[in-house]
Amino acid sequence: MRLDRTCLPADFAAGAFAARIMTPDGPGIVGFLGAAAFDMTSAYGTMAQWLDRDTPAACIRHHGAPIALDLDALLANSAHDARDPAKPWLLAPIDLQAVKAAGVTYVRSMLERVIEERCRGDASRAEAVRAEVRAIIGDDLANLVPGSAEAMKVKAALVEKGWWSQYLEVGIGADAEIFTKCPPMAAVGIGSKVGVHPNSAWSNPEPEAVMVVNAKGRIQGATLGNDVNLRDVEGRSALLLGRAKDNNASAALGPMIRLFDEGFTLEDIRRAEITLTIRGTDGFTLEESGAIGSISRDPTALVGQMIGAHHQYPDGAVLYLGTPFSPSKDRGAAGMGFTHKEGDVVRIASPRLGALVNEVDRTDACPPWVFGTGALFASLARRGLPRP
Repeated sequence: MRLDRTCLPADFAAGAFAARIMTPDGPGIVGFLGAAAFDMTSAYGTMAQWLDRDTPAACIRHHGAPIALDLDALLANSAHDARDPAKPWLLAPIDLQAVKAAGVTYVRSMLERVIEERCRGDASRAEAVRAEVRAIIGDDLANLVPGSAEAMKVKAALVEKGWWSQYLEVGIGADAEIFTKCPPMAAVGIGSKVGVHPNSAWSNPEPEAVMVVNAKGRIQGATLGNDVNLRDVEGRSALLLGRAKDNNASAALGPMIRLFDEGFTLEDIRRAEITLTIRGTDGFTLEESGAIGSISRDPTALVGQMIGAHHQYPDGAVLYLGTPFSPSKDRGAAGMGFTHKEGDVVRIASPRLGALVNEVDRTDACPPWVFGTGALFASLARRGLPRP
């Protein structure tokens, strides 16, 4: 796997970014401003502490210590198959934050969830069911406001036809689906392997924009995410969501957090496109794009359902916004759709957020998760650095 500056945002030199790197001494947090690197570890210790400040982009200028960091070498060394542990590499750009995800937030992915449910996890039935669902529902749901009177009329009509679904409930109902993707510290970064459980025969990546939220509920920036999903497992039963979603190396984030500032705001996320590219060792290729702004619930509304008076995150949280699309291109026999194979290289990109690149492997062949919160605190204490 080759990682280079094409993984950085097109306007990297004009933005403010937050990254985590692993060094021989332990993990550190780094700010980038005008493409120059600044150590933030000595000031804040953890990413959660830094992002809890009101203006984390300004903190780079006021509290960062300039450091020499070879970006080309950092990116190249982040590839799992070219990594020298004696040199720094990029980690997932969060540490103590809760890792949450919103599901069924786009019409295309909502319909795919209905298809999974109707298929009971059998990929061979997907194309026939897809055609049947679209004949009944079409794309008329695209302009519905979830929870609105119009949405409830559509719900009543679908219930009458016998086509109501738990996925339509969270897709157009008042309450969004918000779930825990993985524990804090378990996400992997750019260049790492992502895991698919070997018991699954129907899996896919889910390319998503990810909101970075501090303890006060303020959205401080955004990054890219891959919410790796086992479609057959969730299709058997929604109660298996944890098994389908939370597996070793199944949550990827990166390459960095783009911090909001005068040149990059939430409106830029709403206008952005996200592109998924998959290249397999079998010669298979796939490329699809979707508009982040076609989401059925605004990012602020989803964050508002995640955190507030009824649910707090004292170390902050990140929220995967949901995928604009699920790949369905046949890989093999006609009508069987897409599923991952070991060795797939997945690239999720958006011009102002960069590109998150990972290689697929079995969950039991990915490096096990061994560096948790306790290890982080021990590392900070050993180096005399700030701890929460």
